Amino acid sequence: MGRKRCVGGDGSKMAAGCCGVKKQKLSSSPPSGSAGPGGGGGSSHCGGAAAAGGEPGALPPPGIARLNGLGGLAGGAAGCVLSPPLPPSCGGGPGGLSPPAASLLASPGAGSGCRKMVVSAEMCCFCFDVLYCHLYGYQPPRSPRFTNDPYPLFVTWKIGRDKRLRGCIGTFSAMNLHSGLREYTLTSALKDSRFPPMTRDELPRLFCSVSLLTNFEDVCDYLDWEVGVHGIRIEFINEKGSKRTATYLPEVAKEQGWDHIQTIDSLLRKGGYKAPITNEFRKTIKLTRYRSEKMTMSYTEYLAHRQHHHFQNGIGHPLPPYNHYS
Repeated sequence: MGRKRCVGGDGSKMAAGCCGVKKQKLSSSPPSGSAGPGGGGGSSHCGGAAAAGGEPGALPPPGIARLNGLGGLAGGAAGCVLSPPLPPSCGGGPGGLSPPAASLLASPGAGSGCRKMVVSAEMCCFCFDVLYCHLYGYQPPRSPRFTNDPYPLFVTWKIGRDKRLRGCIGTFSAMNLHSGLREYTLTSALKDSRFPPMTRDELPRLFCSVSLLTNFEDVCDYLDWEVGVHGIRIEFINEKGSKRTATYLPEVAKEQGWDHIQTIDSLLRKGGYKAPITNEFRKTIKLTRYRSEKMTMSYTEYLAHRQHHHFQNGIGHPLPPYNHYS
């Protein structure tokens, strides 16, 4: 996927850290970053603030590369909780979304130049559907209407007004979006080893972000990428002679205020490298840069979007489960 520059791509399914944070109590202050070591099939953290060290993520089933990442959760009003809880339904229009999310749902190509964006608010809506149905014991939602093309992807959850990371896991292996988002919605919400499994009570305060990874390029120079534009995945040999990988999503370095060297060094530490970092060692790193399309939706926006669809259809109460899907 993408084009090569000097260094041949390995096409492997190795996981790598991209925005990790230290494991913490949910009531604590915003986390400081620490990505665990990545390796073949392993997982690691992928977003957060700078800090050396960290805990590795949960190991995935054989053959699947899972990556802990960043997600977007923001505060939602407690009054949004359904009582009694009913299965969600997103509908097809942008009503109730914040202006960015609404405009992108109505016009997926907005802000993407000449290329139409693939990621959409409906994908975040589907992730909320999947999580909601799981937490309340409903049958999983049927397949959504958006494209089912294969992409590497991340699902990220954040929580509270300070948007603390609550879970983020993804894969560099291209997966069909319907099954990929369904799987990583629950994996990131329930199996990110840095956090306890998500609960019903947390739903009203959540934000969900979907990131689709694109434009992979292997580069010769570890500095050949742009902060705020590219995500980076590095592969290196640690002091024990073992190969490690780690990654940061495109937004991480910019959010943390890092330059190229700070980002690389942070990523090495989060990938488990403990020896002194020299410029000569940095030059041995194999670096792949990539881009992503990202969409974020809060639970409040999700409910408003769903309820707007209900009222448009003349129904003043939640629709039966899943009837907004084809």
